[in-house]
Amino acid sequence: MKFMKLVKNEKNQEEFVRQVEAKIEEPSPTGNQPAPEKPETIKCPSCGRELIRKTVVKKKYVCYECGYYFRVRAKNRIRMVTDAQSFTPWFEELLTENPLNFPEYEEKIAATREKTGLSEGVTIGLCSIYGEKTVLGVIDSRFLMGSMGHVVGEKITRAVERATEEKLPVILFCCSGGARMQEGIVSLMQMAKTSAALKRHSDAGLLYVPVLTDPTTGGVTASFAMLGDIILAEPGALIGFAGPRVIEQTIGEKLPEGFQRAEFQMEHGFVDAIVERENLKMTLYRILKMHHAMKGYANFDPLRADDSYEPTELMKERQAKSREMKAWEKVKAARQTNRLSSVDYIGAIFDDFMEFHGDRYFRDDPAIVGGIAYLDGQPVTVIGVYKGKDMKDCMNHNYGMPSPEGYRKALRLMKQAEKFNRPIITFVNTSGAYPGMEAEENGQGEAIARNLYEMSALEVPILSLMIGEGGSGGALALAVGNEVWMMENATYSILSPEGFASILWKDGKRAKEAAGIMKITAEDLKELHIIEEIIPEYGEADEAALTSIANYMKGHMKEFLKRQDNKTGKELAQERYNRFRVF
Repeated sequence: MKFMKLVKNEKNQEEFVRQVEAKIEEPSPTGNQPAPEKPETIKCPSCGRELIRKTVVKKKYVCYECGYYFRVRAKNRIRMVTDAQSFTPWFEELLTENPLNFPEYEEKIAATREKTGLSEGVTIGLCSIYGEKTVLGVIDSRFLMGSMGHVVGEKITRAVERATEEKLPVILFCCSGGARMQEGIVSLMQMAKTSAALKRHSDAGLLYVPVLTDPTTGGVTASFAMLGDIILAEPGALIGFAGPRVIEQTIGEKLPEGFQRAEFQMEHGFVDAIVERENLKMTLYRILKMHHAMKGYANFDPLRADDSYEPTELMKERQAKSREMKAWEKVKAARQTNRLSSVDYIGAIFDDFMEFHGDRYFRDDPAIVGGIAYLDGQPVTVIGVYKGKDMKDCMNHNYGMPSPEGYRKALRLMKQAEKFNRPIITFVNTSGAYPGMEAEENGQGEAIARNLYEMSALEVPILSLMIGEGGSGGALALAVGNEVWMMENATYSILSPEGFASILWKDGKRAKEAAGIMKITAEDLKELHIIEEIIPEYGEADEAALTSIANYMKGHMKEFLKRQDNKTGKELAQERYNRFRVF
């Protein structure tokens, strides 16, 4: 992926955008056939190459040589992401006043209006995206660098209030230098005002998606830009509260390359996904479609009603030949690197999975994969622990040992599922929570405890599947389900057999013996009523068995959701409470 490069000369960029977005006149036909004119070119201020202007426009204002992302005027942004002729602007009659009687402010506003053709820094209204109705707002950096004055705050607030009344989602393209200095404290109040309106919109169960573009800084970042249910960003966008220049001048510290860019923000847990401009319209459509209001939990597509999960003859033979493994053998089988993982099952069972990142506090933990998808037409939230497939992959995903930020990411996605009445399905395969020093510093115990606390009361169905190792509280933090299922060769235990033997017998070499008496297999746990169902592995949970296992899981998941379909949120939470109360 080519990411946007920083252009330090603001005037160069503004001149380039002006040239690119100037009206392209088509030559009038004549009787003569003149020689074809050389395509008009312009220079990219990032890579310095000559670009064909028409091609840049077709590429949605992205340099086709270096991938540089140019800032986009509001009218062109609207054209790129909405259905033709569907946008109706709101509140254009609101005009900026001079609340502090700031010298020459009114003249500057008037000149900016004349130069840009905009009434203020944000254009907002009603539109459709591939037929999906939504409120859309776009901040234009040409209007005093998209700064948030009282009219910008008022237009956004009124639009959110109207969206709440009409039960509509809101999408805001953010591009701003922050609060408007000429309006001082009045500008600051817009941060609280817009945030309060979005809180009411959220409490009404409605969707809000900010799209962070270059730059999103200051008071906008510290208010409506960071309050989305799902936060998207364009590649390379500068996103931060205090801009790099302010930081360097204030503390005298040189910042590393890429600091505060979209990729940095996603790695640090504040952005759900980075979306290339050519994919933005479709991504927004998918998100809007997935958040339709639905009743119940079994809204399956009738055209996909075949719930058969009968295994093939080969899988039946594999199942019949599979030997009865002892507990220690199952421990070793559950730990196999080539064992099917959460991402394998997610890919085979669900449609249109969209992964989201970050805990909104500190980091995106790669040991936890989560997002939304369809189960034969029924939207669901899916969360899985992912160990990795090879040594490098395992290192990248911390061997499936979640850190506090992983549990917080999972909980954020579960709370989001509750807001939009989506069932939750978790896939658990972890030796345990990460025991490192940084995990303790960041509150590992609190993060696990918070998941247990919050999951117990979520008012949507939760189904948890133990697909490999279920190690201690690190596994339980994702398994407070209405039902818990286990693969037939998975394990679920208070800690590893090695740890058990070391603590009780002061001899870790007695792990095999410990596994036999700990009651950690699926058969043991079903007998103890810890789990509700055992999932067959058809010999072993390998690539050859994926389709059969996934079909079995999928059919049973649909049956599970049908059983929950007519239950209220209170009933679901009470049943989950009762399930654990008996232990």
